[in-house]
Amino acid sequence: MRTPSVYIAEELMPFLRAKIAERLYSEGMKQSQIAEYLGITQAMVSKYLSGRYKVPPAEVAGKLDEVASEVSRFILFGGHRDEAVLLVARRLFELFQSGFLCSFYAEYAGVSEDACRSLFAVRPLRGEILEVLNMALNELIKNERFPELIPEVRSNFAYALPSPKGIEDVAAIPGRITAVKGKAFALPPEFGASEFTARILVRLAGIRPEIRSVLNIRYGHDIEAALRAAGFRIATVKTGGLSEDEAVRVIADVFRKDSYDAVIDVGGFGVEPLVYIFGETPFEVVEKLKRLVENL
Repeated sequence: MRTPSVYIAEELMPFLRAKIAERLYSEGMKQSQIAEYLGITQAMVSKYLSGRYKVPPAEVAGKLDEVASEVSRFILFGGHRDEAVLLVARRLFELFQSGFLCSFYAEYAGVSEDACRSLFAVRPLRGEILEVLNMALNELIKNERFPELIPEVRSNFAYALPSPKGIEDVAAIPGRITAVKGKAFALPPEFGASEFTARILVRLAGIRPEIRSVLNIRYGHDIEAALRAAGFRIATVKTGGLSEDEAVRVIADVFRKDSYDAVIDVGGFGVEPLVYIFGETPFEVVEKLKRLVENL
């Protein structure tokens, strides 16, 4: 019998491990360290790095490449091995749960897609969302230059569940992120802790469902120049004079035209100019913030 676990072991994990190994090696990690972290031999790591591994269909390979990128960042940020294992398991579970992998698994195992979908028809764990956001938050506030990017209204950092229905499905920072004596300070993330940024992500779920994380920072000509120097895709809006509902709509709806790394809100009367940095995960948002800082 070709169960989902057999499918994962035979068809997905060799490629996923190889992609993680490639990223870690490119960041300077030794083959022996990679082998220990992935729970495989150094000879297997060498095999992966030489390109000798099974490649799944292009659509599956693309999704696994995204997972590998996220897991690699998690490891490089200092995540523990057991947590990385859980992160991989959860991401694969989500790909089954969304139905994406069910068509490929059904063909592999000779079963119906409906059988696969019924097996994985449960909601993802909210704890995993909080864990990932908290780790990315810790990396963010360690950045020495981040405090100078916090606006007068303070920053918030949010991460939504897949297909969020309301702000209760979006984790964010209670009381927002503030600067205290030149250092960033934030409480641990909670669900329902954001109103405005959460509503942006909820609306985005119907436009660009892959974009599930956002961070707001101050706006200035120096910030805009750094965004452009970093090669970011940028959209510009003006929410001054709009209601909160209208402002949420204006910011989110620019994504109907294209996908952007950042949206500049030039504000207006009574509205502070801000920049919203978007990403598929909090780790991606932090990476973009680092690129921005490098170009300031």
